[in-house]
Amino acid sequence: MRHFGWEGPVGITLPAVVKKGVAHTAANIDRHWVGTDADALFAKQLGRATDDIAVLNDADAAGMAEIRFGDPAGRTGVTTLLTFGTGIGSAVFQDGKLVPNTEFGHLEVGGHDAEKKAAASVKDNEGLSYPEWAKRVNRYLTVLENLIWPDLFIVGGGVSKKSEKWVPLLKIRTPVVVASLQNNAGIVGAAVAAAEGIEH
Repeated sequence: MRHFGWEGPVGITLPAVVKKGVAHTAANIDRHWVGTDADALFAKQLGRATDDIAVLNDADAAGMAEIRFGDPAGRTGVTTLLTFGTGIGSAVFQDGKLVPNTEFGHLEVGGHDAEKKAAASVKDNEGLSYPEWAKRVNRYLTVLENLIWPDLFIVGGGVSKKSEKWVPLLKIRTPVVVASLQNNAGIVGAAVAAAEGIEH
């Protein structure tokens, strides 16, 4: 990071369950990440102390940014952020406090891992129209809302840039808002985690 003239803490996200800097899952990244001390790895690569590194789940980071800088409605009750991309990331908050490392993209829906049917990558890979894909997302959200009864869903990820093509098609009881930071939420959340020394 010295290349950029930055000497402060560094926030890094992984699409994995991360506890005390160690990756415990690897759903959409190489399996060799499982068991890796990501804090130590990145600290070594960046020439930093591990205290200067904050590694956390990518959806948790996105959710932290949205709770802090996004729609104020997300700060009370049960709020669930979902990122739709290669997979489906999730972050759950109770009155603005994160419950770390939820993996709700892996819920079973119709006999399948939810993200195998409703991730944004599936829409692209199967050539689904937005209405076709929205039906799958709707089914997934219905299962999730019946499980945790959230007060608000925040939807993010790259596909949130085209939210007008699919969010209005959702027919669920829980209000849905689009992530105000869209696909940049994870970067912002990582910076917040680094600045505040947040670790799970």
